[in-house]
This record gives sequence, C-alpha cells and structure tokens, in this order.
Amino acid sequence: MNTVPSDIAIAQAAKLRPIAEVAAEIGLGPEEILPYGRFKAKISAEAVAKRKPKGRLVLVTGINPTPAGEGKSTVTVGLSQALRRLGKKVILCIREPSLGPVFGVKGGAAGGGYAQVVPMDEINLHFTGDFHAITSAHNLLSAMLDNHLHHGNALGLDTRRITWPRTIDMNDRALRQIVVGLGGMNGGPAREERFVIVPGSEIMAILCLASDLSDLEKRISRIIVGVTRERKPITAGNLKAAGAMTLLLKDAILPNLVQTLEGGPALVHGGPFGNIAHGCNSIAATKLGLSLADITLTEAGFGADLGAEKFFDIKCRFGGLSPEAAVVVATVRALKMHGGVKKENLATPDLAALERGLANLEGHVKNVQKFGVPVVVALNRFLSDTQEEQQMVLKACKGWGARAALSDVWARGGEGGEELGREVLAVLDEKKGAFKPLYDAALPIKQKIEAIATGIYGAAGVNYSAAAEKAIAQCEEMGLGQTPVCMAKTQYSFSDDATKLGRPQGYRLQVRDVYPSAGAGFVVALAGEIMTMPGLSKTPAAEAIRVHPDGTIEGLF
Repeated sequence: MNTVPSDIAIAQAAKLRPIAEVAAEIGLGPEEILPYGRFKAKISAEAVAKRKPKGRLVLVTGINPTPAGEGKSTVTVGLSQALRRLGKKVILCIREPSLGPVFGVKGGAAGGGYAQVVPMDEINLHFTGDFHAITSAHNLLSAMLDNHLHHGNALGLDTRRITWPRTIDMNDRALRQIVVGLGGMNGGPAREERFVIVPGSEIMAILCLASDLSDLEKRISRIIVGVTRERKPITAGNLKAAGAMTLLLKDAILPNLVQTLEGGPALVHGGPFGNIAHGCNSIAATKLGLSLADITLTEAGFGADLGAEKFFDIKCRFGGLSPEAAVVVATVRALKMHGGVKKENLATPDLAALERGLANLEGHVKNVQKFGVPVVVALNRFLSDTQEEQQMVLKACKGWGARAALSDVWARGGEGGEELGREVLAVLDEKKGAFKPLYDAALPIKQKIEAIATGIYGAAGVNYSAAAEKAIAQCEEMGLGQTPVCMAKTQYSFSDDATKLGRPQGYRLQVRDVYPSAGAGFVVALAGEIMTMPGLSKTPAAEAIRVHPDGTIEGLF
C-alpha cells in the first residue's frame, strides 16, 4: 500500500538549509548571491562571468508522455540526490514551472515524492519574478508597437501582417484569437491579435539562450514584430524598445539557486515549453553549473523527440555544450499505454502490450544515440509493476546498446536512485560519447525540417501548406535560412497526431506554418494542430488548490 504523503505535504515538512549554506557548498561566497528570503537566491552577474565551464554534462529526457505518468522531473531531481549521496559534486539545472500547467492539467512541476526542489510552493508560484519580468518585457513591446501605429505608423507596418502577439502565463483559450483597438479614436487602430503563453514567448527563448545582458539586448533588438507592405521586416530595434525591455529583464537573466529535499544545490532558471518552444533551461544556468560542479544534470521538456532534439540542435549548438550522457525515463505503465492498454487497466500485468509499447522507448533511445550520446534508461518504478515486466524492459535496453536501471526516487529519494546513479557514472567513466548535432544549420530550412521529421520522428516525408511554403521563402529572404529549426508539435506522439501512440512510421508530417524567431536565432515550424495558447481541462488542477489560514497549502501536486 502506498503511504507516501502528497508532494506539498512532503515539501512543507522539509527542513531546509539556509541558502547561503547551499551556495557555500558549491563555492559561492555570500557576496556572490542575492537572497530572495531565506531559501532562494539569484547569483550575481559577476559570479557568473568570472567562472568557466569545466564539468561534465548529463541530459535527462524521456519517452512520449502519457496520462499514466513517467516522472521525468522527479527522476532528474532524484538522480541529482543520488549522485550527491555517492560522493559526487553535482548540480541540478532545470526549468521554472509555468502557472498555466500548475493550475491546469499538471499541477506543480518541481519533481515529486521525496525527489523535489524546494521551497516547492514558491518555485511553482511567483518564485523570483522571472516569468513576470518576461511577461512585462514582452507586453511592453506590444504596447509600443500599438502606440507606434496610433501615432501615425512612420515605419509603415502593415497591420494585416503583424506577427508579434501578446502574452500571459495562464491557460486561456479565449485569448487565442481576439480583436484589439475597439475603444474609438483613442483606442488605436482595430486589428486582429492573439496571445501566446509565456513559456512560448520569444522573450523566454531569448532569455534562455542569451549569454549576458549585452547579448540579451542585441537579441531583443532583432525581434521581428511584423512587415511593411513591401515585406520589409520591422524589429523591436526599429521601435526603440530594446533598451527598456532589457531593463525589465536585468534581474531575470540571473540564475536562481534553490535546493533539493536532501539539501543539494539546484539552479532553476527559464521555462520554455518543449512542445511549442525549445524546452530547456537557460544556457547561463547550465554553464554556471558546469563551472561549479563536476557533474551538471539538466532536463529537456517532454519526450526525446522534442526536448532532447532541441537540446542538442539548438541549446548545445548556441551554448557550445557537449553532453556526455543522456538518461531516458520510462515507466512500465506508460509503455503499456503506448502498447494499447487503457489507463484504467494499467495495473493488470500485460507482457504483450508492454512488448508493443517498447517500440516507443526504442525509438527514443536510438534517436539519442544518433547524436553520439550514450544512453542510460531509467525505469521509474510503480507499485503495480511486476518483476517480469521490469525485466522485459531492462533486457530490451541492453539489446539496444543502452544501460538501464530501476529508479525508486519518488518513494525513497536519493537512496532510490543510487543504482541509476552508478550506471550514469559508469557511462561517464567509459568516455564513449562523441556528440554531434543532427543537421548542418547552413542547410535550407526544408532540408532541416525533413532531417528532423524523417530522422527523429520516423516520417516518410513532409507536406507543407501554402502558407508554410510562403513563410519559408520569406524567412530565407530575411536571412534566417541558416538558423536551426524549432519544431512545434504534439508531445504525445512521434507524429503530429496526438492519437498515434507507440512508434508510428511511414506517415507524412504536416507543416502548416513557419515563422521567424530572429531574436532567439531560429525559425519555428508548426506541425499538425499544435496550439501556442493552451486551454484548461474540464476539471483543472486549480479547483483542488487551497491555502489555509496558517499558510499551509493543499492540492499543489
């Protein structure tokens, strides 16, 4: 019987170390941290600038997520706790949670059980204000754009071709497509508008890819907000917005330091989604981790088809990073769901369904290996697993040339991840990795999309809508043809169809649109029906969340 308390109960019962003590463990002096209360801090720009990366980088990714649960974030945190227990100097580098999923379908995103980063409630809510700063900077550009239109539109922006949206960190489907400027003559010109969720904002991507404040401002200046009737791009620099936007982000660019439940250091910074954005924490935090620890453990959003591919092809390319190992997280339950079992039947042993579902895990393992990175599979244990099911998965992994281990970090914390930790250390000791990106960024946009679609997703080819064809030509005319591609598609399938579980192959990926993200330094390709503004479910997590008079919280999982 499961007797583990809820995540929030565990987090609120934890005895936390003062943040200065956590900082001292990794060699940061009191003058190098900027405390936000007693248990979290930002790390000064000077402390970041004077250190150089020297440690070894390990990525944690996973299979395509299912309602059965995989526990990728939990394994990432638990593995860092395990490596610390094994005597290694390790730093955890993960993303900040978005309020959209916190109050939507997912609940909190700081790990789970006895493998969490804390203070969990603060990390899941307003934290150090980074998301609010990104929201403000993004919407300042929107306000300055509409103000420019109101005062005569000297730059000649075509109001039918404005591409810069507004943003909010909440799942709100009503904002996907709206009309602004209905306040009469003083309300500005009426035009169509849309919102994206903050993790999908280009400002978020820029913050996570910028090397320092100067680079941040240069990237912001390059943001394309729309075009003129002659198709000339107009930028944030043209609107003279970059300086003020950078000012709003001057603290947000600094990495955040917190701790795991076992007191180990954790850098939680940046939060782009893995399905509509590049899905990785900031380069600044990762490089800082590499300068402070022997092993830096980071995570990429959703399955390896999205998060890992973009980690390798975008983040590592821009950051000059060379990962030496990757952990792919799976569960017996999720693999059985990929094999056709309904959620309500997952507790029933079913080796045939598990064998079918293993195709999904195999696809992700072999994809990561294509980047020259050795793989360790973490089989996250559930109480309903049978020994036969677990052994089937572990045996299959060996056949694919991957190491594998059971993980029990949710119930046992770092102790439950020591077997996995030893496998990761064995891979690092072997030094067999030779990281390389999937494609040459100098290739034409279509060739890069097709390299991802056929090489990672298993598609037979790509179909482009007329709008996508036109957008690709325009991006290349703007000088963005030789940048990486950020794919936006469903996280639930290798394909662009969320209902196709397992390992679909031979289909044609449907690219409906492509748009520039010039400040971030890539182009975004929208596949299938992916949305940049999620909606709430019929029963959102927010309905179960309460705060009691004594300040304790209920329902934040």
